[in-house]
Amino acid sequence: MRDLGFTEPTPVQLAAIPPALAGKDVLASAATGSGKSAAFGLPLLQKLADLPRGRTHVLILAPTRELAAQIAEHLQALARYTKVRVAAVYGGVGFSPQASAFRRGTDIIVATPGRLLDHLTQGTANLDGVTTLVLDEADRMLDMGFLPDVRRILRNLPAQRQTLFFSATIPAPIAALSKEILHDAVRINLATPGAPASGVSQTIYSIDQLRKADLLIELLKDNTIYSAIAFTRTKARANRLAARLEKHNVKVDRIHGDRSQAQRTRALEDFKLGKSRVLVATDIAARGIDIAALGHVVNYDVPMVAEDYVHRVGRTARMKATGDAITFVAPDEEKYFAQIERALGRRLDRSKNPPLPPPSAQPAHAPPAQRPRRRSFGSASRSR
Repeated sequence: MRDLGFTEPTPVQLAAIPPALAGKDVLASAATGSGKSAAFGLPLLQKLADLPRGRTHVLILAPTRELAAQIAEHLQALARYTKVRVAAVYGGVGFSPQASAFRRGTDIIVATPGRLLDHLTQGTANLDGVTTLVLDEADRMLDMGFLPDVRRILRNLPAQRQTLFFSATIPAPIAALSKEILHDAVRINLATPGAPASGVSQTIYSIDQLRKADLLIELLKDNTIYSAIAFTRTKARANRLAARLEKHNVKVDRIHGDRSQAQRTRALEDFKLGKSRVLVATDIAARGIDIAALGHVVNYDVPMVAEDYVHRVGRTARMKATGDAITFVAPDEEKYFAQIERALGRRLDRSKNPPLPPPSAQPAHAPPAQRPRRRSFGSASRSR
């Protein structure tokens, strides 16, 4: 385990691993970046060591393609010295290799709900041998409108199974679902509601909408910002920001819903390898990126939901590390930022003035920020 950087267990691992090994159901809430993947992954691998190969024994549900791929990658690393096999099942990539993974009886399947339902509908998924179900980031599945899909999947699983339920927060619908599917569960509550990890330093700049790009370019002149994820509210704004950074010779790539899965995967891998300095992303990536050395997160646009701020910021300062979160707040975003401060229970310091050069000539009709649409459980874009 030391070759993977494990030296001592995190609090959620200390709390979750013993009951999971004992076969108990677990309901755990813990902050983003607290080591939840190993908290359920290690006991799963221990239990699989004693089970026969050739059947899918574990199903893990995740809300986004990026998170499913990340979990599968982590488990493959943990299973390096075992015979356990892991496969990721999500949309945007070939269907046939995933069907083959089911047919072979891959030990652990990590899937997004939509694509898993596609396999169930076409008869290519066999879940009869599942002994353990893991729901990861359950609150995000609720946000993305996946709750009906999750219920349909549950009807295709054996009634007698262990269920491990992980979520950064436990809103009322998730609490209701947990009561339906968990039996005599061990409850673990390590999440501080609405709070980023303790190692995150938060810097707030009040800035006009039209000067946000100027500010980010100026900040990037500081070579200590060696890698940063910049979150925008829309895909169009992500594209515009990336184009602006490229004009200033900043190595940049993008992740959002209009990019193919191959493009999104390549962008993330290039960013991890240092081939790009800035990754511009919409909230599709807020819970699906795990980069141990990420030093900076930039909220280029203020999220309209306070929980999204916590999850964006949670991309840095993971696993007890430290990191910086920088937020640009335009006048039309003040109401959203006020919601974030209420959720945090405190006002965030804005004493720093934006380090801006003199204004450059702006286009006569610069495009305004797109008015955000309120999220509804039925209308959100859903990963398959």
